[in-house]
Amino acid sequence: MERYKSRKELKAEVKEVLRGRWKEAILLSAIPIILTIIGVAITLLSYSFIQQRIGLFSDIGTNINSYESSYTEDFLSTIIGALSTFIAIGISYTFLDWLRNPTMRIEPVKQAFQIFTKKYFLGTFLIYIFTGFFTLLWAFLFIVPGIIKTISYSQAYFIYKDQKILTENGKVSALDCITESRKMMDGHKWEYFVLQLSFIGWGILSILSLGIGFLWLKPYVYCIYAAFYNNLTENSHFDESLDDF
Repeated sequence: MERYKSRKELKAEVKEVLRGRWKEAILLSAIPIILTIIGVAITLLSYSFIQQRIGLFSDIGTNINSYESSYTEDFLSTIIGALSTFIAIGISYTFLDWLRNPTMRIEPVKQAFQIFTKKYFLGTFLIYIFTGFFTLLWAFLFIVPGIIKTISYSQAYFIYKDQKILTENGKVSALDCITESRKMMDGHKWEYFVLQLSFIGWGILSILSLGIGFLWLKPYVYCIYAAFYNNLTENSHFDESLDDF
């Protein structure tokens, strides 16, 4: 009989796993936070640079230089954003393994960058491209369908990780993972959305603490999302195959 854990139960499970090991969790999750700080710094420096240009050059020159500076800023922000996403996925994979094996050893740098290996990179990159493209197409209709599809595709990376374990030749279709995520989230999208909303208050407090709170919030959120997926697999066809993991 299917037994899905409540939001309260998932959070209790995560707190128990992280109990006494918060230092490891924070170190594991630190890199995306650092990259976010760098991205914000680039944006602020770029804005400052444009303002200085306005005071030094004519209107035509200012427009050209402002455009070039803005283009550079957008390019760097895109690269940093993609890099942060891939690292966050690697971190999420580690938290999933951690939930399944609470005594496992944590190697923050190695595990945070595990996506950039032959085993995971290509499939992860394709899921990133496909989900972004599909979500954008839905968002062209209205904002809400875009949000719904983002939630529908949210488990694709976790599914990809598990399928890499289950598939003998290691070949896993990115599109199949997206399709499986959509099926897995059928009936659970609202639950996932509410789970996301439950972190808004903590996010505001983290901002008010000048970002220090994110050191604890980020690993907690990563682990909660991993627990959500793990809970779904415990009530799906994946469960029997993953019992020996």
